[in-house]
Amino acid sequence: MISRNQVRIAMWSGPRNISTAMMRSFENRGDTSVIDEPFYAFYLSHSGLEHPGKEDILKFQSTNWDEVVRLITGKIPDDKFIWYQKHMVHHIANEKNIDWLKNFHNCFLIRHPREVIISYAKQAPINEITDLGFIQQVDLFKRILSLTGETPFVFEAKDILIKPEKHLKKMCEYFNINFTRKMLKWPKGERRTDGVWSQYWYKNVINSDSFFQYRDFKEEVPSSYKNFLSECLSYYEYLRSFKK
Repeated sequence: MISRNQVRIAMWSGPRNISTAMMRSFENRGDTSVIDEPFYAFYLSHSGLEHPGKEDILKFQSTNWDEVVRLITGKIPDDKFIWYQKHMVHHIANEKNIDWLKNFHNCFLIRHPREVIISYAKQAPINEITDLGFIQQVDLFKRILSLTGETPFVFEAKDILIKPEKHLKKMCEYFNINFTRKMLKWPKGERRTDGVWSQYWYKNVINSDSFFQYRDFKEEVPSSYKNFLSECLSYYEYLRSFKK
């Protein structure tokens, strides 16, 4: 069971979502510690994939699954009340035990695959559909539902960007914590809590002081990725059906 004396949040996202802005929002509360993608080094070591800054990432974090689990289930840093953990769903290996998630509030952050693909393609090539995380999001969602017997909280990036206060209040109610307007605005700049990969992926967030205003992409999905779009849509719609 989740301790009444502390709140542990596992926020499960795919790439090119508003996951880093969400981390900024929670970190700015003052009562919250955050951790940025703690399984990233494990994922790179486990998969053998090449990502920007890979060697630095492998030095920055443990590549051992059990060590990472002990870290994120251990004492909340800095004597804080809340621990907000930003996770990428594709960093989690299906064969690994996830019983520790019983002690977390598990949330899923979704974004329309059209927007994810367009954003991702501007940063790096998309080698396969699993780079986008939609399949892994659904797989993990079902695993957590089976493990806990509770439906994880699902919310959409677009909703947060259009009405951040409304949806952050709804989220805080789910976590049984007080909403604070500190979550709506934060100082610009880098954070010591950012992963070493921030230089490759976080430029917009580093220059931000709040959630960006939502804008609909006018671009078309690159023709070479349109098959990914059609494949991802069913996974996105499945998760969207659980949206609060």
